[in-house]
Amino acid sequence: MRTYISAALSAVMLVLLTVLVPLSALSAWIDLEIDDTDRYVAAMEPLASDPGVQATMSTLITDEATKQIDPGLLQGASRDFLHEAVQSFTTTDAFRSAWVAANRTAHEAVTDALNGGSGEAVRMDLAPVMQQAKQNLVDNGVPFADGFPVRRTDITLLSADRADQLRQTFRVLRAGSIWPAVGTLVFAVAAVLAAAMRGGPGRRGSALAALAATAVAGLGFAIGALVLRGAIAVARNRVVAGVPGSDRDGAAAVYDALTSPLRTAVWIVLAAGLAVALCAVVARMWAARGSARPEPAAPWSGSGPSTPLTVEGPVPGNSSGHDR
Repeated sequence: MRTYISAALSAVMLVLLTVLVPLSALSAWIDLEIDDTDRYVAAMEPLASDPGVQATMSTLITDEATKQIDPGLLQGASRDFLHEAVQSFTTTDAFRSAWVAANRTAHEAVTDALNGGSGEAVRMDLAPVMQQAKQNLVDNGVPFADGFPVRRTDITLLSADRADQLRQTFRVLRAGSIWPAVGTLVFAVAAVLAAAMRGGPGRRGSALAALAATAVAGLGFAIGALVLRGAIAVARNRVVAGVPGSDRDGAAAVYDALTSPLRTAVWIVLAAGLAVALCAVVARMWAARGSARPEPAAPWSGSGPSTPLTVEGPVPGNSSGHDR
């Protein structure tokens, strides 16, 4: 009966850790990375040099500039020339500065939208980037560049429907902060201690039960990390699939940059969980083998009752059997 109960409790602990690990990691990620403006901007800044982002921004800026300029002004200046000029701008320090400013503003928009009501899409204003692009084009003598109107130009990062799907989950995870991660660790430790307390008879039985629970806990962390990795991959495919084909490279780069700390945490938790599980299994096998080894009999110390020595045959010096 004890074996069945232990197996059932181990299965429950494994399932709970498989669920708690990804949820606690997501909650901590939102609190430490997504909600922190400086960390968010730091994650986005290197993308200013990403070819996919540069191509996407060049196309967006060119399209918006073309829409906002009187078609008559474009006589003699082809759209391809304008696109090449904007593409060249995306390789400059001015673009990097504008990209950082735009993402700092976008972070506020993202958090406001995810905390707002339903039906609100997540958008990013390209005005800071377009202002720098206009100035760069004017400085390089691009025809009619000084006539480019710069006004608020939003691009949709997340549709209203997709934002509605994420909003409630975001609020729940954000409210948890880092405490789900702390609670998961406390739960794992408590489960190991409980297993030790209800282990077999004696100190050795408690140690064997604790090692078995430790192995299950390590395996639970490893499986939870794999579940989180799968969720990240599925979410990436869904997010990128909802972006127009010409913008997918840039969207994929942004998603990968934002989830980079989360993916790093996945591999750390996976490696740590497998290491803990393996060490616990090896230690339990060694301890179990030691308990099965018979203990040698203690040598007689000369004290206490002893078996009398019986001497058979005639007594030396009394061969006749009579006293002299």
